[in-house]
Amino acid sequence: MITLCGFPLSNYYNKVKMALLEKGLPFTEERVKTHSDDEAVLAASPLAKVPFIRTEHGAMCESQAIVDYLEKAYPTPPLLPADPWAAAKVRELGIFIDLHLELVARELYPQAFFGGTVSDGNKARVRKLIERNIAGFKRLAKFAPYVAGEQFTQADCAAFVSLPLVAMATKISYGEDLLAAAGIDWKSYVKLVGERPSAQKVTADRKADTTAAV
Repeated sequence: MITLCGFPLSNYYNKVKMALLEKGLPFTEERVKTHSDDEAVLAASPLAKVPFIRTEHGAMCESQAIVDYLEKAYPTPPLLPADPWAAAKVRELGIFIDLHLELVARELYPQAFFGGTVSDGNKARVRKLIERNIAGFKRLAKFAPYVAGEQFTQADCAAFVSLPLVAMATKISYGEDLLAAAGIDWKSYVKLVGERPSAQKVTADRKADTTAAV
């Protein structure tokens, strides 16, 4: 059985968790925080990042590698199209969300969510970059009705958990939701995906973990 390691407040943890739930795979969860110096954690995730999984074959880190492994090992139900080009375009979109939206906006999180500070210079730099990247995202995303087209895919596992964070972080940091300002109706999209049992489970577990941490 697969063990998913990490914690429910992590959007990348929830990206993998959604894929597992969508595929109906049995799995257990093991709470692991980031920056661990436990050798067992470092053997599975050398930078002590989450999520990672433990399997009968060994451990694997990096959320995109994990969801790609799940797709190959457990192809039904599919979270990628059968056509190689169409599948690669879905992966392109998911990677774009991770690298060019969420990881850029993440520089705002210390001040937006954790009571820290971000310098005005860094905030200005991030705003310039994220506005450019959002424009690029609009060129790739379809929202028809799912982020990559008509079918729910692994790109939605990334978009559902990360787009709200990008929107909230920019709203708190700049007084303006930069996704909405660019004409992206992410709220309607999140509402649609939020009707899926996998999304409801991820959301409920995240909220419960947030409450427990207070």
